[in-house]
Order: sequence, then structure tokens, then C-alpha cells
Amino acid sequence: MVFLVALPLSLGIAIASDAPVLAGLIAAIVGGVVAGALGGSPLQVSGPAAGLTVIVAGLIAEFGWAVTCAITVCAGLLQVLLGISRVGRAALAISPMVVHAMLAGIGVTIALQQVHVLLGGSSESSAWRNITELPGQLVDADHAGLAVGLLVIAILVAWRWAPARIRKVPGPLVAIVVASAVAALFALNVPRIQLNGSLLDALQTPALPTGSWGAFATGVITVALIASVESLLTAVAVDRMQDGPRSNLNRELVGQGVANVASGAIGGLPITGVIVRSSANVTAGAKTRASSILHGLWVLVFALPFAGLAQQIPTAALAGLLIVIGIQLVKLTHIKTAQRTGDIAVYSVTIIGVVFLNLLEGVLLGLALAIALTVWRVARARIHAQPAEHTDNDDWHIAVEGSCTFLSLPQLHTTLASVPPGIHVTLEMSVDFIDHAAHQVIEDWQRQHEASGGSVLVQEVGSVELRSALSGPPQRAFGLADKRLGVVPWSSWQDPHTKNGHERRDTPPQAVLDGLEVYHRRTAPQIRPHMAKLAHSHQSETLFITCTDARIVPNAITSSGPGDLFTVRNVGNLVPADQLDHSVEAAIAHAVGRLKVSSIVVCGHSACDAMNAALRGPGVAAENPPGDEYLRSWLTHAGPALDAFDEGRHPIAVSAGEQGFNTVDQLSMVSVAVQVDTLVRHPLVRERHEEGRLKVVGLFYDIASAKVLHVEPTAACSLSSIGPQHI
Repeated sequence: MVFLVALPLSLGIAIASDAPVLAGLIAAIVGGVVAGALGGSPLQVSGPAAGLTVIVAGLIAEFGWAVTCAITVCAGLLQVLLGISRVGRAALAISPMVVHAMLAGIGVTIALQQVHVLLGGSSESSAWRNITELPGQLVDADHAGLAVGLLVIAILVAWRWAPARIRKVPGPLVAIVVASAVAALFALNVPRIQLNGSLLDALQTPALPTGSWGAFATGVITVALIASVESLLTAVAVDRMQDGPRSNLNRELVGQGVANVASGAIGGLPITGVIVRSSANVTAGAKTRASSILHGLWVLVFALPFAGLAQQIPTAALAGLLIVIGIQLVKLTHIKTAQRTGDIAVYSVTIIGVVFLNLLEGVLLGLALAIALTVWRVARARIHAQPAEHTDNDDWHIAVEGSCTFLSLPQLHTTLASVPPGIHVTLEMSVDFIDHAAHQVIEDWQRQHEASGGSVLVQEVGSVELRSALSGPPQRAFGLADKRLGVVPWSSWQDPHTKNGHERRDTPPQAVLDGLEVYHRRTAPQIRPHMAKLAHSHQSETLFITCTDARIVPNAITSSGPGDLFTVRNVGNLVPADQLDHSVEAAIAHAVGRLKVSSIVVCGHSACDAMNAALRGPGVAAENPPGDEYLRSWLTHAGPALDAFDEGRHPIAVSAGEQGFNTVDQLSMVSVAVQVDTLVRHPLVRERHEEGRLKVVGLFYDIASAKVLHVEPTAACSLSSIGPQHI
């Protein structure tokens, strides 16, 4: 199947490259056998590719065919060195958008060239001349050749709608055979492919140039890099198409390099991995590298006795085939992706550069623009200042987010200068990178603003602090972007001494109010659309029963958000077995009966004061704080857990002890198992649990390691870590 696809394509690419026609078949044979046997991508098929036609045509025009073969050999040696040095994956660092645009530019160039051939003329030396000379070529068109070429284009376009059984025969082969047959049947006087002898006569030894060594070296590097990138990207694409072994990219470079050395040494075109043939290989059911090798052998078997048949093919037919191939290299999905991701400028500059300058300059322009855009996106900061909300005075709020570097200085200067003098300013720094230049500007402005009678409160809520710019070379930190996630305590970002420039009183409500200010500025706008959907109804998935301990944050542990957890908290995460606690009972009834939750979770934790108090039992009255009788009364519900614990002889306690957990933590785990068992037997839960509609799960949160363990109160009574594989 791949042989039938490769045959007309190899001839067409040789024609488009201005190379000897049979050089395309030589490259197909070597690419199939050598690259197929030695490469690191088992199902990738290699051969002459449309992506190098423009480069090869330019090299042939400058050096001739023999020197171009030497360039192919040297490019192959360079590929081998790249593969041995294990830099295969480094080639993938080139922006895919630049590669897509490069191929699209090559496609446009091929189409512009072959339109002239289709009309009975010859292609011009540049894209601009191909465009300007097109009207004159249309007037002098060879109508017979044009009809043959249009027939090929029509067959290729219509082939996608052919029945599946017929589509098993490759469209390019059908189009070329039908067009050649029509030309022969009607005895059309159209130009046909000219061969200079047989395949053996086409073998060519390479030759070195007599001068222009700089251009020679540039050609070697260009061919090596483009062939490598195209081959590696094709290998990655083939991996996505099948579930077999993954590609070894370094070995693939070595295999491609050896194939190019062999192809150039005997007069073949440069070789790359080709996505059209590779996808046909996978679709046809290939499983091993033998498929690629046999495709090359089939080309050899055909070419030795039957290469002369190629002289029956009209050049207009191959021109029509190449026009379709060129247009297919311009993919609408890539253009839409470029528009959606903001890379349309990179795509446009690259394709224009490839078409109107040359391939290397177009790629370099695209890469330069892609790098510049990346630097701009990564290194710029979002800076805005406005009067503070929810205040009765003239306070201002300045927010700096992202990466604050010297590139942001113009915007930073302008924003800081817009703040009126003599007022209080809250400067909120939520940055992941800051350099000395930005720090200097902020420090100078703060000193000047305070000298004018104003005050500045700096709130550093990002992963990087201002002083880091002075302690050493700036480093990017990938911590929590801000404090709206609900897992960072007030003490890590709130100034314990001042608020709005004044001494803070030691009143806990002030910390809450400060947190609310940050919530209104940063979190509320983010969650408002979601909360609007929950405003009038909610359907929680889980009843989450846990301790009142402030160190336990259910949404952080479960990576959940508003509306997901119906949470009940009490001292010791207890479920009274006597069902006399109306608060817990009401929560279970509402969760199971009204919300129809699918799971109930009981989550205990390490260093639990409730379990510690339960272990100690009633103390001396004088040592108990006021109101302690209420705690002792509530902890009577921990009695079943204490009985099951039985001084550490419970299987879960034994397992926890072997893992290094102390007695209090062991009791906490046993208590979780007891609460799960109580819930399973609860009248409101039992029936749904037995039917499999309601799961009851026990968790233990180890505060020191931030690890969650699964407590399984089964016959085995075991503990297990919860991680990606477990989930």
C-alpha cells in the first residue's frame, strides 16, 4: 500500500526539485530500506519529501546535481553526529507553529511553480515572478496539458468521497494512471517525463564544489536541520496515531543520517520522514519496521524493469498532483489554531518569508518573532492602579501581577506616577519573578510617595518577594500564584504590625477583614459566574464529616470547590452511635434523603486534641478549664472507638504503629474505621449502601507530611496511601 502511495509522489517531488526523475525513486528505496531498518520510529516511512523541494531546487541551480548529492551526504553525517550526541529532542524546541508555517510556505511555493508547468510552461526562479508572469502564461496555456492536469486534480479532490473499498487504492496512483491512459488513448501531444536511461544509469557519485564553501556549508546545515525537524515531528505524530512502541528520537536521527549518506552517495534526493506515507502505513495495519523496509523493496522491484513506464506520464499530470500536495500542506486547522492561540503573526511572517525570500530566512524570521512574543508574554507584568473599593477615604490600590522586569519599567513608571500624592496606597505584589531594576523603581517611588506625606503598605501575596531581587540573581518561583486558594495562612502574607499605615491592634477580626479585602479584589470576580449557578440550588456529591481542627481544609484536600462538599464538622469527627445528636442526624438525613449524595467521607487527622483527650480520660477538676464538662460529655461518643482500639491491638492500630504513627494517631485511625462502620449500619444509609448507590469512605490526614491515607475498615483492616495510581 505504501509503495503505491510513494511511487507517484517520489517522481513528482523529483520533478519539483529540478533533480533527475529517478533520483526520487532512489531516495524512496534507500529511505525505506536503510531508514526503516536503522531508525528509531518503527512505523515511520522515509523518502523524498515535499518539505525540501525548494531547498534542493535552489542548491541544484547554484551547484549542480553532483554537488547537491555531496551536500546530502554531509547533511546525513551531521544528522548522525546529532543523534550520537543525544540532542534529538532538542530539535523539537522549534515552535510547531513555525514548522507548520514553513511547510505551508513550501506548499504555496510548490503550487505557484507547478501552475506554470500545468499550463505548459516552466516555473520561474522566484515566487514573485511566478505570480507576475501568471497572466501571460494563462494566455499561452497548453489546453491539452491543462485538461490532463485538471483531470488529476479532480480525481484527487473527489477521491475522498469514493466508497471505502475503492479508496483502498491510493488516489495519487489512480489519478496518474488515469491521466496517462487518457493522454495515450486520445494521442494527446503533451510533454511527458524524460528519463536518461535506466535506474542503474541514474546512479550518481557526489562531487565537491570548486568554491563557494560558505554556501556549501549553509546548504549542509539547512538540509540537515530541516530534514531532522521534519523527521522528528513526523515520528511524534506517528506515535500519536498508534499504540505500539514509542519512537527513540536520537536513534531516528542516526537512521535518517545514515539513509541520507547512502542516498546522496548513489544519486538520490535528501530523505526525511514523510507523514503522508507514514499515516498510510499505520492505516494499512503496519505493526513492525518490516512494513517500511518492504515498501522500499517494492519500489526497487518496480524501478529496475519498469522505470521506463514513467515516460508515459504527462508532466502536466505530475504538476496537478504536486499542486494538490502543495495546497494540502496549507492546513486550515493550523491557521485556526494560530488565530486562537495568538500566533497568527508568527504563522504569517514565516509563510511570507518562506514564499518571497527563501526557506531559511523565512524560518529564522518566524523563530525570531516567536521568541520575541514568548519573551513579551512571559516577562511582562499586569499593572493597574485604582481607588480602593469598600473604603470611605481616598486610599488607592495598586496591583502588580506576573513577571516584573526591566521590560515592564515604562508601564510601571506610568502607573506609579498616576497615583495622587499624600494618600495611603496598598501595593499588592503577586509576582513570580522580579529583577533588580523593577525593585529599584518601586523602592524609589515608595520613598518619594512617603516623603510627600503619603503611606505605602506592601502586601506580597505572590510566590516571589521584593527582597529576592537584592539577595542574588533573580529566580522564577512556581509556588502559589496568590493567596486566594485557601491553603496559605494569614501569617504568611499579612503584615502582623501595620494596617493602612497604622499600628494594628491584636484583634483577630482584623485578620478576617484583611482577608475579605483580598477575597473581594481577587477571588470573588473569579468564582462569581460559578456561584451564580449555585445561587438557587446545589447538588453536592459528597457528605464530608471531619474535625473542627483549623488545620483541616476539606476543599484543599479533595481539590474541590463551592457546591461539591456538604460538610459537617465536630470535635473528633464523630458519628454518635446512639443517634441522639440531632445536628449530625439532621446533616445525614439532608445529605442522603434530599441531596442524594453518592458518597460519605469520614476524615480524621494526626495530632488530634479530641483523641488525645479521649485517651487521657477525665482529669482532675482543678486542672480542667471552664466549660470542659461539655467537651467530656461530647467525647463519650468516642467510647466505641476506645473499646475497639484496646490499647493498640486493633489491626489498623498495629498497621499504623508499624508505619511509625504514635498512639494518638493510631486511635484517630481506629476512630475513623468505627465511624465508617457506624454509618454503614445507620438506618438512613444501610439500604443505599448495600445496593451500591452510596459509598462510605474513611480518610486520615497526616498533617506533618500533608499525606492522605485511606482507612479501610474491612476484614483486613488496612491502611493505604492515596495517590494517582490508587485513584
